[in-house]
Amino acid sequence: MDVRLPIAVGTRGSPLAIAQTRHVCDLLVAAHPALAEQGALVTQTITTSGDRFTDRPLAEIGGKGLFTKEIEEALLDGRIDLAVHSMKDVPTWLPEGLEIAVVPEREDPRDVLIAPDVPDLSSLADLPQGARIGTGSLRRQAQILARRPDIEIIPLRGNVGTRLRKVADGVADATLLALAGLKRLGEEVDGMAVLEPPEMLPAVGQGALGIECRTGHERMQELLQPIVDPLTTAAVRCERALLEVLDGSCRMPIAGLAVADGSGGLRLDGLIAQPDGSICHRVAREGAMTDACAIGRDAGAALRAAGGPDWFET
Repeated sequence: MDVRLPIAVGTRGSPLAIAQTRHVCDLLVAAHPALAEQGALVTQTITTSGDRFTDRPLAEIGGKGLFTKEIEEALLDGRIDLAVHSMKDVPTWLPEGLEIAVVPEREDPRDVLIAPDVPDLSSLADLPQGARIGTGSLRRQAQILARRPDIEIIPLRGNVGTRLRKVADGVADATLLALAGLKRLGEEVDGMAVLEPPEMLPAVGQGALGIECRTGHERMQELLQPIVDPLTTAAVRCERALLEVLDGSCRMPIAGLAVADGSGGLRLDGLIAQPDGSICHRVAREGAMTDACAIGRDAGAALRAAGGPDWFET
């Protein structure tokens, strides 16, 4: 290992972000035992704009780049050496001078529905007529309303604990969370149902982590290589290629999940929708894992054509 210590790792300060960063640090220590020495890896928490402004939907205040902007600024000016992100928070285009160096193995990408007062909960269909679901995600909102137009959407943002407390306090009857986050936090939640992709297609990159570093820092990139997961990397590249064609952000409902079959193949399911769920377009594409980006671009082009020229202007 030929990297100057200590290595400063930047992250958001939420409990989930800290847990994810701890997970990445554990992977690095397993690959490089010298990093187990006290002070070799130093975590720096950075408050992002997305963390400060929790009273409005992301679509109104600038999109998901608000969760990475300040961290990337710290990376560019050398205050940190690495950044750990949830890939679903990473914009399609990165600032010049930065790159996602590696993507480790993905956690379960599915969403979960949490409705503590609904017995034998298994899907959205089990919610009572007119139930209130709290979410700040247009993707989730659109897919909920496409299946259950009777549902009332309550704007709800915040970290995992905040959203669970708001449901417990009666602000909403139910909410949706990423299963990956609950697993990484070790949360045991009553009244939870895992939603399969046909019912709730996840966000692009959901469940995957990305480690960002400065472009050209070859020694750091070599340090990170042992924790890369090729299957996850191909899947995330495929999904982000879909997003790039759609010029996606938090301003429109887009979903995508690519799954490697373990035999060199890859299947991508993608979706665009109107926020009110009145129109949803879905496509599926399959191909070789080595053609991950091409599969994503093809699916994105098909969705863009299905939406028509005015779709992304709304």
